[in-house]
Amino acid sequence: MTNMQKITLASSRDIPFNNLVLSQSNVRRVKAGISVDELAESIARRGLIQSLHVRPVIGEDGAETGKFEVPAGGRRFRALELLVKQKRLAKTAPVPCIVSAADDGVLIDEVSLAENIERAPLHPLDQFRAFQAMREKGMTEEAIAAAFFVEVKVVKQRLRLVTVAPTLLEVYAEDGMTLEQLMAFTISGDHARQAQVWEAVKNSWSKEPYQIRRMLTETAVRASDKRARFLGLNAYEAAGGYVLRDLFQQDDGGWLQDPVLLERLVGEKLQAEAEAISAEGWKWLEVAVGFPYGHTMGLRELLGTTVDLTAEERATREALRDESDRLEAEYAEADDLPEEVDARLGEIERLLSAFDSRPMAFDPDQVGRAGAFVSIDSDGTLLIERGFVRPEDELREVPAGVESEDGRYENAPMDADHGVSHSTVINMGGETRPTEDEEDEGDAIKPLPERLVIELTAHRTLALRDAVANNPRIAMTALLHKLVIDCFVSRASGAAIEATVREIHLPAQSADLADSFPAQNIDARHAGWKADMPLGQGDDVLWDWLHALDEASRQALLAHCLSFGVNALYERPNPYSGMGISQHGLDRRLREADRLARTTRLDLVEAGWKPTVANYLGRVTKSRILEAVREGAGAQAVELIAHLKKHDMAREAERLLDGSGWLPEPLRLDDLDVGPQAVTEDVSVELPAFLAEDDEVQPDDEEERQHLIAAE
Repeated sequence: MTNMQKITLASSRDIPFNNLVLSQSNVRRVKAGISVDELAESIARRGLIQSLHVRPVIGEDGAETGKFEVPAGGRRFRALELLVKQKRLAKTAPVPCIVSAADDGVLIDEVSLAENIERAPLHPLDQFRAFQAMREKGMTEEAIAAAFFVEVKVVKQRLRLVTVAPTLLEVYAEDGMTLEQLMAFTISGDHARQAQVWEAVKNSWSKEPYQIRRMLTETAVRASDKRARFLGLNAYEAAGGYVLRDLFQQDDGGWLQDPVLLERLVGEKLQAEAEAISAEGWKWLEVAVGFPYGHTMGLRELLGTTVDLTAEERATREALRDESDRLEAEYAEADDLPEEVDARLGEIERLLSAFDSRPMAFDPDQVGRAGAFVSIDSDGTLLIERGFVRPEDELREVPAGVESEDGRYENAPMDADHGVSHSTVINMGGETRPTEDEEDEGDAIKPLPERLVIELTAHRTLALRDAVANNPRIAMTALLHKLVIDCFVSRASGAAIEATVREIHLPAQSADLADSFPAQNIDARHAGWKADMPLGQGDDVLWDWLHALDEASRQALLAHCLSFGVNALYERPNPYSGMGISQHGLDRRLREADRLARTTRLDLVEAGWKPTVANYLGRVTKSRILEAVREGAGAQAVELIAHLKKHDMAREAERLLDGSGWLPEPLRLDDLDVGPQAVTEDVSVELPAFLAEDDEVQPDDEEERQHLIAAE
């Protein structure tokens, strides 16, 4: 057996710094990684952790000169050189060095290259755990950041990564998931839920970080939610609530982890606000987080007068306007406003708008018969709608001194002498959904649930109203059509003019209808006209005002008023006369709605409707979901979600269809080039196949029902 030659390692020794020179054979020429300045600070703090590798410099006579060149450790040499220049290190300070022989058979270039490329980088998980160990031993996050020349935020991020479930950290250590996926799991501190989500997505086609984040936060409430903004995060946290923040992405304030606590605190704050408002003397207050669109329908609105500003308020308003003008003039030439200036201008705008929306003063005699709605506006502010009288509270003309059936004097003043004084009745309401039956879901594409069709056609009705109001010529045609039918087909009697507009109530509507673009447009337009009209000054004054309007304004007002009579709603036909609508009447309504939609070029996508879990995808069968994705995103997208459970499939479908412009059948408009003379009534048109099942589809199992309950 041949004896193997033993390896002899180069010896180490301390060499004065002024005897070292940087070798021209050092392969590192391009700066990369940590800077020399930071490395110098590291050496000053921790000393030279790794020795330099040097070789003796041979003179022309073949003898050692006493100098040593540094082929491996060039950055360390430059850092030491910087410390010497800063007089923080003596020129003759001994430097630990590994000294190889001058006649070594290995090229000096090879030594330099090997030293740089053979280093195994530290696995990120080891770095995260090292930070955690230092934190547990007493170092603050700020001290760790200073020691490694990084921002404190970076340290916080690294420490957060180590809080992920140990089983997932091991998956990451074995390259079973990406760093971005691991970062997504930090959004929740629930290890069991983290593991559950990973099991659900690890074998999926789609396991993107955003999907992981969404699944981990599906039972939480975003801080941008109007309830959270109304309450305030400080109040929520003071009550023991926890806000989870995403250290790696913009999170709009984070997620509130206790929805039950949030609902209780919001309810308590709304109740307190309502009790304060009740001191104004209203007969009733309806209180809810949000009311459906059209909740004031059928109520008479009191005409109030705007409360004048005090002298102090006027001075404040003028000072704010002057400050706004000064800031805008000062930064008129700037491409971008400084952040603090932009924030101040926004605050000034908000304060000025508060002066413009002054509270109204009402006749005390009417306040006792009227009420108000108290809710939360979309921006999280308190919304108070005052001065609405219910039909049953209207004064009825009764001869003087005659009592009504309940023994009260109908026209008596609201005071104790007549026994009709009262305290405000506060009703804490809320949004509810009807109980729905289970459905055995099969592969066949079944008709849409009836309630869903009604909600979808409510969206279409509102959008049609907005479209008609913006097309005075079409509105005039529609009105003329109505008048011609009344005049030449069915005669009517009773009033000077029987052409009336009855605002159509939307009995079933999705929660987002009130915040839709058409609803906002209609409300803004209505408020604008109302502010201009001489209401409450007598019928003759209103007639004169209308008569004096220019033609364009008259047409615009006509279109606006007529639009409230637009009805494109689906409802179940009643085969019996006297109640509801007949099948023939429903056919006619939907045909005329289609004609209006084509003529106004109604586009529900432009009107802001898009499919979500709440308004469509979570309400239909799997087959319907897959059909929607196939039509809107393609067959390949269907393959990505076909294996998912109903709840997850609906959420993924929402993402896939975002921006696709896909619409369900009740909202579609045939792409026809229809001119004014091409619009005809085809009495042979049948109702589309999607209309309509009685019941909505429920989730597949109890777990998915809980998901939906939490999401709502």
